[in-house]
Amino acid sequence: MLGITGIRAIVIFCLGLVAAGRRLNYTRLTFSRSPGCLLAGLKGIRQSLGTEQKQSQQQQIMLILAHKRQYKLKKTTTLRNNMHMVTGPTSHIYISQRLRLHYVDWGNPGAPPLLLVHGNRDHCRSWDWTARALARDWHVLAPDLRGHGDSDWSPDGTYSMSAFVYDLAQLIHQLELRPVTIVGHSLGGSVSLRYTGLYADAVRKLVVVEGMALGPEHIAELEAMSMAQRMRDWIEERRQMAGRQPKRYGSLEKAYQRMKEANSYLTDEQARHLTDHGVIQNEDGTYSWKFDNCARIFPPDDLEPDVIRQIWGSITCPTRLIYGKDSWASNPAEDGRLAYFRNAEVSLYENAGHWPHHDQLERFVAELREFL
Repeated sequence: MLGITGIRAIVIFCLGLVAAGRRLNYTRLTFSRSPGCLLAGLKGIRQSLGTEQKQSQQQQIMLILAHKRQYKLKKTTTLRNNMHMVTGPTSHIYISQRLRLHYVDWGNPGAPPLLLVHGNRDHCRSWDWTARALARDWHVLAPDLRGHGDSDWSPDGTYSMSAFVYDLAQLIHQLELRPVTIVGHSLGGSVSLRYTGLYADAVRKLVVVEGMALGPEHIAELEAMSMAQRMRDWIEERRQMAGRQPKRYGSLEKAYQRMKEANSYLTDEQARHLTDHGVIQNEDGTYSWKFDNCARIFPPDDLEPDVIRQIWGSITCPTRLIYGKDSWASNPAEDGRLAYFRNAEVSLYENAGHWPHHDQLERFVAELREFL
């Protein structure tokens, strides 16, 4: 039978193993057996020890177990931190109205979902800088709208707002993202506004970057025009677009220069990234933009302005509307449209055009972190 000296020797030896394992970072040293064996071996010894000796023994064993838990916790924390290292998104496909639509997933599925929805003639990888900055705290997903990026084109060349809204609703439904937080730009912002107004309980917070479409002046012009005239104009636009071939660039460099011309605020790195992910190489070696030119034209039979305003008024979640001071878009805080929202604020960015999330990236990311 072991005496108290022998027991202390066993405890000191086990503590030494713990200390050595922690110093050497020896991952196979889990001590899964040592505490159990020690408890089993000491079962008979307890009967011969007094109350004071039993308490001392239990304290020593608890110390061993505490060291074991601390060691495993440290390994687990390190593993989790490594898993949250952002390396880039993975590509996925979902089906909507028989179209194969593409989206990218930045990982971290245990975090709250965050959808980033791009604008017209754009693509999901235009959000990469924002996604990378937020991917440690959010499960970031960015879809390619139909007719854009790596998503299918509409077979008949028609791109209605209702179809875009349906696609977004299907992505959220199929991936079970509710409640979801949404950030949308331009066309993507308009789509996000309509979805949020239709499914107010499905959206936690909403950020719309220049996404309220036409301002009051243009809306008034449309309202003054008969539906018959709108239809005739649309038919003529479609006919002209049918004879228009996608622009072909002789080199990637020429496409990049066109990107820089479209937005002078872009850095060289931003312009090249947007170009690399926004073009496809043709069979003859030239390059063309991925988007369908027909996506520029919207059908005339959209929702009436009063209905759209009612949808805005149905949005209950906190909403942030972001605009660039140098943009062509009308500021809703100045043109009266902000009044149709229940819980919305406007942020105006200096030195920014229609793409504030590119033109003032640091401020944009900082505002998202604060607001979301």
